[in-house]
Amino acid sequence: MARGSRRQGAPRRRRRDRHGRGLRGPLYPATLPAARSRAERFDALVLEALEPIEARWRTELTQLDVAVDDVPDVQAAGEDGDVVEDGNVPLARLVPAGADRRARIVLYRRPLEARAKDGADLSDLVHDVLVEQVANYLGLDPDVIDGD
Repeated sequence: MARGSRRQGAPRRRRRDRHGRGLRGPLYPATLPAARSRAERFDALVLEALEPIEARWRTELTQLDVAVDDVPDVQAAGEDGDVVEDGNVPLARLVPAGADRRARIVLYRRPLEARAKDGADLSDLVHDVLVEQVANYLGLDPDVIDGD
């Protein structure tokens, strides 16, 4: 049998141990926080920022969903709804309820991350944008939503 030919039947998978360094595997175990992706860390940050707001306004927010997208959709620019922008770049959008959907706040991960200097700044920015969008949804002042 020639060197590059394969036998009929199930293909065989070779595992490589190049240069005797061991098989490749994950850099960090899945149980460590460093193994989470940037998107997973951002989702956790949004949930953390939403928790105190939802605890205080639970009954008013039962018909509201919160979602995260990586970047704003270009076609959604003409869509009705309140938008929080930095310059011309949307950071979040409030999509009003329709006949077949619930109201939804969409936070845009990449523009928010680009405007934050560090993790604490990103956390504050996400909190502020979320408070402003919830205030728009409820028709209240953001200070009332964020009040102690």
